[in-house]
Amino acid sequence: MSTFILTARIDEIHQSFFDDLRNMHFPKERNFLRAHLTLFHTLPKTAEILEALQSVEKQPIVATVSSLKNIGHGVAYFISSEQLENVHRKLKKNFEQYLSLQDLQKFKPHITIQNKVRSDQAKALFDQLNPSFEPFEITISGLDLWLYLNGPWEHTKYFPFS
Repeated sequence: MSTFILTARIDEIHQSFFDDLRNMHFPKERNFLRAHLTLFHTLPKTAEILEALQSVEKQPIVATVSSLKNIGHGVAYFISSEQLENVHRKLKKNFEQYLSLQDLQKFKPHITIQNKVRSDQAKALFDQLNPSFEPFEITISGLDLWLYLNGPWEHTKYFPFS
């Protein structure tokens, strides 16, 4: 059964920044996607999901890229935003009956630029990037719904914040 993935759309300047890092550091054979900020990893392909997403009415969100972390077998930038957490909380309540164990966990928004590498490789990249890291702001302009295709994703619909 095919499922949906929901991500937050970030401004193109920062999207390019994260894509460039991902293209440099993510294993080539596993890098099917642009960098992304996932809100939900597994949602059923139902009309209810689409209706709930249509009803999200928010202004664009300014979020802070607040930290860089070694995630064991990769490196990710973590995002802080009360507004994004509020959007996630409301959607989580609407999607509650459909959520996977992964999506029921505490929401920790992040953008992974390296994953599925040896822990020493992740540590080396973190040690390279962390000394110059300073928090910065990104703009989230809406939500993107994707169809999961056992590796690659197919874009299904954009839900802009108005």
